[in-house]
Amino acid sequence: VQLQASGGGLVQPGGSLRLSCAAPRSIFSIKAMGWYRQAPGKQRELVASITRDGVRNYADSVQGRFTISRYNADNTVYLQMNTVKPADTAVYYCNADLCHDPWSCTDYWGQGTQVTVSS
Repeated sequence: VQLQASGGGLVQPGGSLRLSCAAPRSIFSIKAMGWYRQAPGKQRELVASITRDGVRNYADSVQGRFTISRYNADNTVYLQMNTVKPADTAVYYCNADLCHDPWSCTDYWGQGTQVTVSS
């Protein structure tokens, strides 16, 4: 099972970027989905998460600037990043709790996509 993340790149401070991550359509169901990031020399941290019912949670550092959304029909989660700052530079990883049947769910990670905020 793979999570396919895309959308990273170089963006200027104050600009916008949208990340997307897709889980296989063959999955029985998906619980929470989210985005984490890891900057050089730092630990991986939660950026935002969203439950299947749409309940969202954000890190304080991105509240009001980033928006997480998901499209359950396509098993896809998005991260809209607005008003980005150099401090947002990191490798961004998507994460999802995938259920192969009603009784077993496993946590999966995407391969990571680099986001660089620089002028």
